[in-house]
Amino acid sequence: MLFSLLPLFFPFSGVGERERRIRKREEEEMVRGKTQMRRIENATSRQVTFSKRRNGLLKKAFELSVLCDAEVGLIVFSPRGKLYEFSNSSMQKTIERYQRYAKDVNVNNKAVEQNMQQWKYESAQMAKKIEFLEVSKRKLLGENLGSCSIDELQQIENQLERSLTIIREKKTKLFMEQIEQLKEKCGIESQQKQRSEREIVPYDHSTQHADVETELFIGRPERGRTRYPLQS
Repeated sequence: MLFSLLPLFFPFSGVGERERRIRKREEEEMVRGKTQMRRIENATSRQVTFSKRRNGLLKKAFELSVLCDAEVGLIVFSPRGKLYEFSNSSMQKTIERYQRYAKDVNVNNKAVEQNMQQWKYESAQMAKKIEFLEVSKRKLLGENLGSCSIDELQQIENQLERSLTIIREKKTKLFMEQIEQLKEKCGIESQQKQRSEREIVPYDHSTQHADVETELFIGRPERGRTRYPLQS
């Protein structure tokens, strides 16, 4: 493959004197000014430019494959339909690899596109639901009722009554729970008070008025003694 490309890397071999002059003139024009990216009208100049740039392209592809260890496949058809190709491996395997990659890319692109369509649909549906809820909210607040019919007003009234019933039931339930909590709290405090009273020893009032008997003897010891009991 490399040896077959060597003649392509040296474009001056086998070229006539006329073509050499044309090429030299083109090179001088390129040096003097920037080449315009448009079709070359002169057939001879177009063929010379094709040969020169084709060889440069093939040379760059070869350098890329060697220097960077890349898998390179290059296919060029001349204006007359002649095929020029370069591949550092099997061209068929490179083409099959490209087809597999392109197929995977197409599948991924289709999946992404389908997901985008699904997201757009869901977003539109969500926007409609939000708008409906906003309208319903304003009507429940008593706003924008001018366009409502009698049936719609009746539905709004029934909905408000149902909401009030649910709110009252919830309120009653909360009140009952608070009452039960207060009862439990009062019962606990009463038990604690009774327990503390049992722990204190009560004072016996009967001992306060108990009689204290004391014998008092008057007179001399050898004589009879008269007892005068003292009571307190």
